[in-house]
Amino acid sequence: MAKKIRVLVVDDSLVFREVISRGISSDPDIEVVAKADSPTTAIEKIMECRPDVMTCDIQMPEMNGIEFVKRLLPRYPLPVIVVSTISHAVFDAINAGAVDFVAKPDMGHVRSVEDFIYDMIAKIKIAALAKVPGQANEQPDIINAEKGLDNKKVIAIGSSTGGTEAVHYILKQLPPDIPGILVVQHIPPLFSAMFAERLNEQTRFKVKEAETGDYVEQGRVLIAPGDKHMKVKKIGSKYKLEVFEGEKVNGHCPSVDILFESTANEVGKDAIGVILTGMGNDGARGLFSMRLKGARTIGQDEQSCVVYGMPKVAYEIGAVEKQAPLSSIPRLIMSYLK
Repeated sequence: MAKKIRVLVVDDSLVFREVISRGISSDPDIEVVAKADSPTTAIEKIMECRPDVMTCDIQMPEMNGIEFVKRLLPRYPLPVIVVSTISHAVFDAINAGAVDFVAKPDMGHVRSVEDFIYDMIAKIKIAALAKVPGQANEQPDIINAEKGLDNKKVIAIGSSTGGTEAVHYILKQLPPDIPGILVVQHIPPLFSAMFAERLNEQTRFKVKEAETGDYVEQGRVLIAPGDKHMKVKKIGSKYKLEVFEGEKVNGHCPSVDILFESTANEVGKDAIGVILTGMGNDGARGLFSMRLKGARTIGQDEQSCVVYGMPKVAYEIGAVEKQAPLSSIPRLIMSYLK
């Protein structure tokens, strides 16, 4: 019999602790070994029960979840999933070293709670396999503008667990005078717009959540909405986006494969495909199609991934031309633009 994933649930609300504990315990692979109502109690439970994964509310009276994660991880490296209302705080928590986040449900709607538990179970299983990223304190190496870049190109990036920080890290380094960038990040609806806002404020690019009709342009980054697929279409010498609702592909909407397949078909050899950290196989087939059409393709290496899933599958099927640590990917992209 397989070993169960041991989970510590931290939340100052008794009701919410019970909702999470009972909900995730319904999965045969998960065991709630302890519950805590504060960071102080949580530390005691970590030492006593040695959980595999911790879920943690961001809003707590004694110390907020972000500060708790910052202080906790250097002493007790533990995959943490933060639970939050819809706010920018989740990205601060990921930056502090949390593996992933789940949006709090509307407790008045049964379906909302059911969806929350489903997401929580899925993310606990991924977190149990994840590498604890630690605080993102490495200073990016800012790359200055270069002459002789091929601005006909399109850069397509796909990522999942750990990807918000990886994408942020890459964009922080790249100069804004490079060809347009398209990003599919597995992320809940509403959070995708916040992710775009954060990148717009903290990088040198113009970043927005993608809409149908947007054009791929130099210095612009377009992020797929958290509940819609995104594909690119060539119109004359330009590239235009189509953003649409659809069934999940490889368990995801948006799907990296949808973007990569359209990029292979419409952009061909003028594309650069990048697959980053994440669980599963989304993007591998599409990246392979890109490579077959002459695109340059990059996969994040195992050591720098929070979860070496998507890049691993892509590498194993021959979709990845060059595998590299996250720190090397920005300069690799620049080399492919010349």
